Amino acid sequence: MPTRLRPTAPIAADAILVGDPGRALLLAQELLEQPKMSNHARGLWGYGGRTAAGDKLTIQATGMGGPSAAIVLADLAELGVRRVVRVGTCTAFGSEALPGELLLIEAALATAGSAASFGLSPGETASPDPVLAKRLGGELGTGARAVTVVSLDTMPTLAAEGRGAAADMQTLAVLARSRALEIAAAAVLIVAEAEGHPRIDDEGVERAARQAGKAAARALSNPQV
Repeated sequence: MPTRLRPTAPIAADAILVGDPGRALLLAQELLEQPKMSNHARGLWGYGGRTAAGDKLTIQATGMGGPSAAIVLADLAELGVRRVVRVGTCTAFGSEALPGELLLIEAALATAGSAASFGLSPGETASPDPVLAKRLGGELGTGARAVTVVSLDTMPTLAAEGRGAAADMQTLAVLARSRALEIAAAAVLIVAEAEGHPRIDDEGVERAARQAGKAAARALSNPQV
């Protein structure tokens, strides 16, 4: 039994990972027919059930920051999870991405800090599983651009500009740790803040999260991935 998660319901082989427990509840209500809470230990809310298509799916909160996500992912691997899609938020740089836009992650760039614990030096990247990422991109459609994200240990700021199209706190950990655990992983991020634009409100984040979650669930449902 994992030492952090304490599942009270079966854990599916496919999982959507989100940082925020509230977003886990939102997606469970959106994507699962009869969601059951599978974990509440440490405030890391998790839910399990079947989608409308009949596929088993787990939706699990990972907390804040890369180390927390890596720990949760290791527990999920022990519980039988084999494919994951991260649905998170990010800060975008430059003038192209707008608040509310969805970004398909093609690579996560390591900086100093916890990246070393995932076996990466500053400047190295972690990539998603190519098959799952392609499937996710197809489900998101042409509206979601493929980008490199910088993963930081503190809240992303515009100081990271020039090293990637966006920054967050967990994608590098999810992609790098998944590779070590032999889990197929991909990620889609919601632009919550962009240079020169006001931060998106909670309603806008929820609307984008539903869209991203539906695409993630469909990508995971493909038995050939």
